[in-house]
Amino acid sequence: MVELNEVFETHTMIFDENLDVRTITMGISLLDCCDSDLDVLCDNIYKKIVTAAKDLVKVGDEIGLDFGIPIINKRISVTPISIVGASACRTSGDFSRIAETLEKAASFVGVNFIGGYSALVQKGMTAADQMLIRSIPAALSKTERVCSSVSLASTKTGIDMDAVKLMGTVIKETAEATKYKDSIGCAKLVVFCNPSDDNPFMAGAFHGVTETDSVINVGVSGPGVVKRAISKVKGENFEVLCETIKKTAFKVTRVGQLVAKEASERLNVPFGIVDLSLAPTPAVGDSIADIIQEMGVEYVGAPGTTAALAILNDQVKKGGVMASSYVGGLSGAFIPVSEDRSMAYAAGIGALTLEKLEAMTCVCSVGLDMIPIPGDTSAETISGIIADEMAIGMINQKTTAVRVIPVIGKKAGETAEFGGLLGSSPIMPVSRYGCKDFIDRGGRIPAPIHSFKN
Repeated sequence: MVELNEVFETHTMIFDENLDVRTITMGISLLDCCDSDLDVLCDNIYKKIVTAAKDLVKVGDEIGLDFGIPIINKRISVTPISIVGASACRTSGDFSRIAETLEKAASFVGVNFIGGYSALVQKGMTAADQMLIRSIPAALSKTERVCSSVSLASTKTGIDMDAVKLMGTVIKETAEATKYKDSIGCAKLVVFCNPSDDNPFMAGAFHGVTETDSVINVGVSGPGVVKRAISKVKGENFEVLCETIKKTAFKVTRVGQLVAKEASERLNVPFGIVDLSLAPTPAVGDSIADIIQEMGVEYVGAPGTTAALAILNDQVKKGGVMASSYVGGLSGAFIPVSEDRSMAYAAGIGALTLEKLEAMTCVCSVGLDMIPIPGDTSAETISGIIADEMAIGMINQKTTAVRVIPVIGKKAGETAEFGGLLGSSPIMPVSRYGCKDFIDRGGRIPAPIHSFKN
């Protein structure tokens, strides 16, 4: 029996505290689309996506209306395209044609993003991997919905430093190719250590090769709900604080579980996972930084920030895992600077630095995310930032990522405007000291000793 106070509580969470289902993402395997003829391959991909996802947007909208729960995005993830296109693509331009096919299919079914223009190169790059990676600037400049990700490292394999070096150059080229809009192409490009096969969030979503033919994954979010709950226990000890976050995360995740199961049944597609990540938006009151500040830190970035974020991330996992039969994806707390109004403000006043963000990534659920940096930042420096973040993920056996945006033509302190959920942020300074000789060494950093567990 649902009690009246629970109805009122859910109403308040949705309408006053910005609780929403951030995304319903349909994962689609394209392995059965493979063909050595590029025209046939592109035709197979288009038909597979528009057939599998033809009702995704309609069903998502219907569920939102039926249950009164805002479902913000409907998205698609596909098998990494470097695998799908390997037998047909002979040039980077061939891969760009696949990107255009993905864009066409995504537009037809009405989703706002399609992920999986990806390569998994944590131990080395095939010829197809290199062609896809080199095609990314052109692909992202010619499309609006296509998102790209590259896995550069893992705890089991180490870090592919040749790929790290290449990605520094590719990120710069992508920024240059989309400089007309504050280098927004880089907002659709992320590199990973230990990526998840079932992540529903963009830009890093792809449909892993071990997944079934199609699957429904749901990402739920509610930073405002957690902040409001914490505000009611101001001054209480850490035990009370942790219990409050845990109970709130349970309630938030139950909403995601409800939507995921309903979408699975209506679409006749297996239910995959609920990703219980707290993902902020530029809206007032929908901020991870606000949660940290509500805990007692003056501004995010001040001493105590990393400890507060560790509490938040851990308690969200503990509460959420009890609320769903299948929890997966990234599940924790995101710290995307431009997408979090209060985080961007802290960066603007100097409370939050790139170095502090790197420390925070040791305990959050992803990594350096949506960070605008000066447009004249060198490719080697970007590669160095990536290498540092990959090392954190590799050693700590966790997912880490880098999504930095060198905004061409702008310097530290100026503002980058991306619009919509991507938000805006002051451009953050990077170290003026270089690492070119380190990056130029090439090769692979070996896996850590604790990766040997057999």
